[in-house]
Parts: sequence; structure tokens; C-alpha cells
Amino acid sequence: MFLISALRAILEMLGLCLLGQGILHVLAGQQREGNRIYQLFALITQPPRRIVAAILPRRTGPAALAFVRKFV
Repeated sequence: MFLISALRAILEMLGLCLLGQGILHVLAGQQREGNRIYQLFALITQPPRRIVAAILPRRTGPAALAFVRKFV
């Protein structure tokens, strides 16, 4: 039961970090790379985004790959 609760907490944290990163992406625009909070969110979400990019099928369309690679 503890493992399920811990996994759920980690997934919720990652989801909230992705949401926060997306909001900062919209609000800060091109200056987001200098924002410390955006950098923290990017650091936290980088490993899961790499895993998702590796799991995607090789025949995934170019638009989807460009979208995933932009954030990895």
C-alpha cells in the first residue's frame, strides 16, 4: 500500500511540475530559460520526458516527434 501511495505522490508531483512549466512557458515567453523556477521544473521533468521520447514508436509522425524533442 505504501508503494502505491508513494508512486501516486511522485506522479502527482511530476504532473504539477509539467503544468507549472507549461504555465511559465506561456507567461514568460522567450525569457523563460533565465527563470530559476522554470529551470527547476525542467530539471525535475527531464528524466520522465526522456523515457517517453524513448518509448514512442519509431513510426511516430514528424509533428509528434518534433513536439516531444522540443521539450526533451
